[in-house]
Amino acid sequence: MSDCCKSGFKWDGKPVGTETKLANVDAYVTGSNKDVAVLIVHDIFGWTFPNVRLLADHYASEAGATVYVGDFFGGEVVHPDTMSDPARLAAFDVGAFLGKNGKAVREPEIAACAKALKQELGFKKVGAVGFCYGGWAVFRLGAKGNALVDCVAANHPSLLEKSEVDAISVPVQVCATENDPFLAGEMIEYINKVIPTLGVEYDYQYFPGQVHGFASRADTSDPKQVKALERAKNATVSWLREHLSS
Repeated sequence: MSDCCKSGFKWDGKPVGTETKLANVDAYVTGSNKDVAVLIVHDIFGWTFPNVRLLADHYASEAGATVYVGDFFGGEVVHPDTMSDPARLAAFDVGAFLGKNGKAVREPEIAACAKALKQELGFKKVGAVGFCYGGWAVFRLGAKGNALVDCVAANHPSLLEKSEVDAISVPVQVCATENDPFLAGEMIEYINKVIPTLGVEYDYQYFPGQVHGFASRADTSDPKQVKALERAKNATVSWLREHLSS
């Protein structure tokens, strides 16, 4: 897996939510809507990464939802300084890390969390948002026959397979960049060719000049990256509001 998955920037700001349990998984929760929930499936920096928690706060406030970020790496946390510390960056073996957190290992936990939101906690509508690693997961949550979520949004998804694209059965949004090895060429062409034939609402957002990870690890000192980050956040908020409003 490309080094772009472990590059980026940690943002300033203090998350306002709390920590809880969701389907026996540690989770960050923010927001107070009792009818609408959003499950975020994080990138390789995990559930404690400040950026993903700050994004969860924005979704909760702006989309009017209760937002959960589950721990889908079994308690292991990649330190945010990995992005800025050359020694940490060189030492972090992305392939080995993902080998311990493959789809067969983590999909049951992710699905259990989505199921708990409706069946145990009683939310009427549930959406899912995935970043990088989480992209494949939200596609699977929205697959035919699952009935786990009402819409999904994938920001620069990685590890996505054609069969997962074929199976999507709920409204789906994809935020893609110009420079992304995981959505280059054939895969993005496949996504844009197949999804419009599946009878689901589809929103494709293209971000020229941006790189993989921009929607969760942008450099906030770069105005162009900030503009793209805000546009991606606003697009996802709009998508959630449209499809989860009671």
